[in-house]
Amino acid sequence: MFAREGYTTIFVTVIFALIVSGIARYIEPHWTAYLLYTAMAVLIAFILYFFRDPDREITVGDNVVISPADGKIVQIKEVDEERYIKGPATQISIFLSPLDVHVNRIPVTGTLEYLEYEPGMFLAAYDHRASELNERADFGVKHPSGTKIFFRQITGLLARRIVYHIDKGDKLEVGKKFGMMKFGSRMDILVPPEVEVNVSEGEKAVAGKTILATINP
Repeated sequence: MFAREGYTTIFVTVIFALIVSGIARYIEPHWTAYLLYTAMAVLIAFILYFFRDPDREITVGDNVVISPADGKIVQIKEVDEERYIKGPATQISIFLSPLDVHVNRIPVTGTLEYLEYEPGMFLAAYDHRASELNERADFGVKHPSGTKIFFRQITGLLARRIVYHIDKGDKLEVGKKFGMMKFGSRMDILVPPEVEVNVSEGEKAVAGKTILATINP
């Protein structure tokens, strides 16, 4: 099963590989052609692997904040969030390597009240400056309890495109797919002080399954 955001990339890659392989038939010496065949097969395999979209058993709950992305939790820190929460918050940062599943999922049930796309740089996603300097999409969700949760998709050195399919005013359901980031990226989730963080730096997060935090009713 593949992410719909990858259909065009998969198609273009396969066509490119077929063209290169067709040209390679006429290249001398013949061992060069075999190298090109192998390279094209590896390229197609990587693209198919990158855009995989495995079935997930979603962690459900009225007061949970689940991971919106697969990856390693590289940072948990206290910050001042001035865009949506407008006050102190705990930031949980997840780094996605090119080998992680890049399909993103809604971290919390609620109404999407804030949405802003910010142009920026393309620092490596594991660089903590990427949260503020890189190109990103910011989202603010108001949970039914009134608690505000903020999260952002962040480009990386290789990830040059962010895709999302939600809009301001939408009613969001935890665990539903909402987009993806292509080829290595970062996801930040920010929660206010009254929300209990349930993870630690260095842990592996799984989109739709790992509970990052719990909203106290």
